[in-house]
Amino acid sequence: MPDFIRRFGQEGMDGQYYLSSSRQSIIVSLLSAGTFCGAIAQAFTSDRLGRRGSILFWSAIFTVGVAIQTGTTYSLVQLVIGRYIAGLGVGSLSAIVPLYNGETAPKAIRGTILVIYQVQIISGIFLSYVLELGSHTIKNSASWRLPIGLQMVWGIILLSGMFFLPESPRHLLGTGRSNEARKVVAELNGVPEDDPLVIEIVEELDFAIRAENEGGKATWLECFSTRNALWRRTINGMMLQFIQQLNGQNFYYYYGDTFFQSAGAGLSPYIIQTVLGAVSVFGTLPALYFIEAWGRRKSLLLGAAAQAVCALIVAVVGYTTLAPTGTPTSALTARNRAGGDVVIAFAVFQVFSFGTTWGPTPWVYLGESFPLRVRPKSIALGSATNWFWNFMLSFFSPRIVDRIGPMIMMVFFGMLVFGYIYVYFAIPETKGLTLEEVDELYRSGIPPWRSVGWQPSEKHHHEVHEKGTSDSVEKP
Repeated sequence: MPDFIRRFGQEGMDGQYYLSSSRQSIIVSLLSAGTFCGAIAQAFTSDRLGRRGSILFWSAIFTVGVAIQTGTTYSLVQLVIGRYIAGLGVGSLSAIVPLYNGETAPKAIRGTILVIYQVQIISGIFLSYVLELGSHTIKNSASWRLPIGLQMVWGIILLSGMFFLPESPRHLLGTGRSNEARKVVAELNGVPEDDPLVIEIVEELDFAIRAENEGGKATWLECFSTRNALWRRTINGMMLQFIQQLNGQNFYYYYGDTFFQSAGAGLSPYIIQTVLGAVSVFGTLPALYFIEAWGRRKSLLLGAAAQAVCALIVAVVGYTTLAPTGTPTSALTARNRAGGDVVIAFAVFQVFSFGTTWGPTPWVYLGESFPLRVRPKSIALGSATNWFWNFMLSFFSPRIVDRIGPMIMMVFFGMLVFGYIYVYFAIPETKGLTLEEVDELYRSGIPPWRSVGWQPSEKHHHEVHEKGTSDSVEKP
């Protein structure tokens, strides 16, 4: 936007202001740097403040960061500091919200609830593009202050809304507040506190938590221990987040406007980003069904295959047919235009496929893979991995595209092929399992490619009741 460039750009030899590639990289990537640090920091607050308290705290941090950005006049330093602080909130919340949802949602709909969380995120991104489409024609600073400042509305909604939601029952039991945990479990299941279902769930959770806490306070190294195959689970969570970031989706988000313009789209950057946002929203909606109908493994495998085909076509067709960046629309040949149509079509389909599969599924998997003892730390490592590679992508992509153009999609193609292989051999199916049953799944040693349809034993249920009986006998 002209006013933004005038305030935070550099004056060229011709007297016109511009944003250099280095400043663009810094402005875009500082948010991701903050999210990386925030994802790690939440591991310390989620245990001390609780899941609910942490969401309240980091929502406030995010809102402060947005306020700093909105109040900036001409200081690039203030702008990027505000983006970094807002990033702390984004990174923390991206880890805590799946953590909270995974601990409070009934297992039958846990995946659906986590996908709804992703739908809301994508819808928010789409709304921001719509706001920019409407405000970019304003001649003063309102053109960019409006879309940035309105983020505070969502921060305040989250901040105020959490006052009406309960604390995680697993966290309550882990901190010795069993009466509160029983009340929350009853509310979440819509039954009285003395209902047998509540008693069974609380006893099972309490037994699992006490077993986990026998070894003392969890450390970061324990996330990679051999007990209950924690190292495999942590590595799986980190790898899925790594692959998600390097499959091409965010490249289209960050630099899709330039890429589509070279494809002869003939659309403004604001319209292009709005189209991408709309495709992402509509792509994520089917995931509400497929995440449970297909399961986690099938969603990831089909998504990797579909996106790999799209990335390969975009790379080959783009490299062989597209005109150099900056070529006037009037100078495009019929071959350029035909190739551009193919590139745009498959790029849009790749964005849609991502929204249906790799967009929400790694977050769902991250939220349901770890026992209470190490959940905050393991989820922090997965989220931090996501944001670290998000930062790397946003910082280095402009430089790579300058050198190899559309062939950057071959990098993403290779990552998607690797992702398919990794999921097939390393990611077991966790659909419909409680956190305690996921423990049993990993202990069973069943190969991931045979894990679909695996059923947990009733062993842990018997252990819960036996433990409860033993405790009642031993009490004076």
